Amino acid sequence: MVNIKKFIDKVSKSEGKQQKDLILPIVEARGLRDEIAKLLLELNELKNEDNSKEEVIKVEITGGKFK
Repeated sequence: MVNIKKFIDKVSKSEGKQQKDLILPIVEARGLRDEIAKLLLELNELKNEDNSKEEVIKVEITGGKFK
């Protein structure tokens, strides 16, 4: 998450200075790419876990004291 935070900080500074362009060194760009990829993989795994869980619903119908 370090690279994502650095990116957010750089964008904020650039906006403050009203710059039109933001240049990232390739090392930072790779780190940002890797962190985004990890987040997407984790999100996909969580989504698949939710889909694989089967919810069991039990319904009981009784007649009570009906004769």
